[in-house]
Amino acid sequence: MDGEITPSELETLLEAGEPPVLVDIRNPMEFRREHIPHSRNIPFGTLPQEVEQLRGADHVVTICPHGQASVQAARLITSFEGFDGRVESLEHGLSGWEGPLESGSVVSEDSPEAPF
Repeated sequence: MDGEITPSELETLLEAGEPPVLVDIRNPMEFRREHIPHSRNIPFGTLPQEVEQLRGADHVVTICPHGQASVQAARLITSFEGFDGRVESLEHGLSGWEGPLESGSVVSEDSPEAPF
């Protein structure tokens, strides 16, 4: 792991057109509720099985709600043999992010399609 990246540093990279691979490690429902645009959702529990898709990335930023679990995810990614990209955790996670967020509707099998 290469440390943490501040939200303002990440926003600067995104605005400059040099985006790292953003890996949001929350569960799919939380991810659909809101996430940083262009993030990939790879839940922490599936990260060991899916880390291969990150191989070859020059820069990866892991994201969680408060910046604690994403540190563990960043360490996990760098522990895989052959992974030599830069890996950072988003400092303070989404709670510190002031940039834009995307959201999608969250519909569970128990909820009706329409609110009325």
